[in-house]
Amino acid sequence: MPSLASNYADMNGSTQMHAALQQDQVQHRHMWIITGPAGCGKSSVAEYLAKELSIPYIEGDDYHTAAAKQKMGRGIPLDDVDRWDWLIKLREAAVARLSPSASSAVKDHTGVVVTCSALRRRYRDVIRVAAYEHHNVAVHFVYLRADEELLMKRVLMRQGHYMKSAMVHSQMEVLEEPDGSEQTMDVLEVDCSPALPQVQKNVVAMVRETLADDV
Repeated sequence: MPSLASNYADMNGSTQMHAALQQDQVQHRHMWIITGPAGCGKSSVAEYLAKELSIPYIEGDDYHTAAAKQKMGRGIPLDDVDRWDWLIKLREAAVARLSPSASSAVKDHTGVVVTCSALRRRYRDVIRVAAYEHHNVAVHFVYLRADEELLMKRVLMRQGHYMKSAMVHSQMEVLEEPDGSEQTMDVLEVDCSPALPQVQKNVVAMVRETLADDV
């Protein structure tokens, strides 16, 4: 029969473990990945969200190589080889903004907003590695959903952007929309067909609700 001391030790250990888990939960740092094909409004939504939450914003397009941008500018879709290093670099940049080095004057952040098309599940899985490597990082994807016709209209209205309208069709062909298992895990889906200000407000509301559930 276990002694009273051993029972107390077990209870004390369980209490400490529970407290540690609660502490981990409270200290989550959140990575908000704004995803979707060209024309869905990723950058505009991401900038607004970052401002509302007072956290850093990373524009994923800035991490494409010049060669990749030239390729897309000529209407040539990127392949997995083009995207792989870009996804890893983007993931590492996001983690770095959450955890500045000891020599950095930049404070730790509770969150970061990142734009990334993340069209396929395996691309999203590359970003999810951040949560496996850093136990207190929570990765969330905000998927901006729209049909091809609407996306084409929006891209045609752009001035001076390297992403051409022909790329919308190729991205829609590649797109693997998040399924039920992903939505249960870490995906928030938002209809981006309304006017941009409404989409921005809808995203902020969903993100705040998710944050409220995390405490």
